[in-house]
Amino acid sequence: MNRDDRMTTQRSTKPYVAATPWLDPKAVPFIQIKNLSKQFDKFTAVDKVNLDIYQGELFTILGGSGCGKSTLLRMLAGFEEPSAGQIIIDGVDMANIPAYDRPINMMFQSYAVFPHMTVEQNIGYGLKKDNLPKAEIATRVKEMLDLVQLGDLAARKPHHLSGGQRQRVALARALIKQPKVLLLDEPLAALDKKLREQTQFELINLQYELGITFVVVTHDQEEAMTLSDRLAVMNTGKFIQTGTPTQVYESPINRFVADFFGTINFFNATVISSDPAAKKLSAKLEKTGTKLDANSETAFAEGAEVTIAVRPEKIIISQKRPDGDHITITKGTVEDLAYYGNRSLYRIRSQSGRIIQVSAQNYQRSEALTLEWDDEVFLSWDSSCNVVLSE
Repeated sequence: MNRDDRMTTQRSTKPYVAATPWLDPKAVPFIQIKNLSKQFDKFTAVDKVNLDIYQGELFTILGGSGCGKSTLLRMLAGFEEPSAGQIIIDGVDMANIPAYDRPINMMFQSYAVFPHMTVEQNIGYGLKKDNLPKAEIATRVKEMLDLVQLGDLAARKPHHLSGGQRQRVALARALIKQPKVLLLDEPLAALDKKLREQTQFELINLQYELGITFVVVTHDQEEAMTLSDRLAVMNTGKFIQTGTPTQVYESPINRFVADFFGTINFFNATVISSDPAAKKLSAKLEKTGTKLDANSETAFAEGAEVTIAVRPEKIIISQKRPDGDHITITKGTVEDLAYYGNRSLYRIRSQSGRIIQVSAQNYQRSEALTLEWDDEVFLSWDSSCNVVLSE
């Protein structure tokens, strides 16, 4: 059975859940976070945040160290008491419900597997603590071992496992009690890059198969992009932007989100004209006066200062001047370059002295670099690639 057939089979055995419930005004959030705050002495770790998460979502909270994301996760789990606000899960206010009675389980960054127990003993530990019958424990452990593909390793101790295998043991132990919500704190941070990428897809497929609501905390932008149905970018205790990975990456609402979420070029510009009804804006770049157009629904006064942001992969680099309409063209010199195998990263010094980063896919197999240091090049990009930022 191929993957498409398997996914179809899984869909047919699960209750229907809308693919984008956050767009349905009638949809009821499964997790509701209302004006939630947490203070430690005079420090505000989480500052009046509001968030709705829907049943079956794989939702990611993304932010740098100290932004408040782990504190928020601990409040959801019941390990920290909010200073103010509400957490409602499946219609029940969690205010007076201790951690052990919440319909939640949590997978920690350290995995916290018991070193003296075998894989199957680790996975079944929670069921044993709940005094379930041995036969039921054995059945559910076997099912979980099969689900996370650890059946052949059931008798091994954790120190005989790889990092990825230990991660799956911790995940299976968290899932076996069938929580309504699984919280994952930096779940893949301990894995190397290749294994992390592989495990991301395993995690997505597992979450889809089980239909459990996952809430993931991470500082890794690529991980958030890969895993999430939706994500929230967090900074200084507040949510700055919430949306699908595509929305947040392609349409950041301010300079912080644009800069935090991937690599981007910023250009200072002055507005020439603005027509929000037609979603059009024209501006000229600082220093060079290069004119460019952009899509924008925001009204700006003529002469207003704005920032134009362009992702490196949107820019085309060539040694011949490009032709075409609705494109921005500038000229520069290759100052630095890095070869990554599948792509090359160039740092181009423009005629104004500004450094522009360009990411170019290496489509052809060649041991020789197409461009070298100090080569003169043209950079061009379509006007639709320009993101207008006012803050």
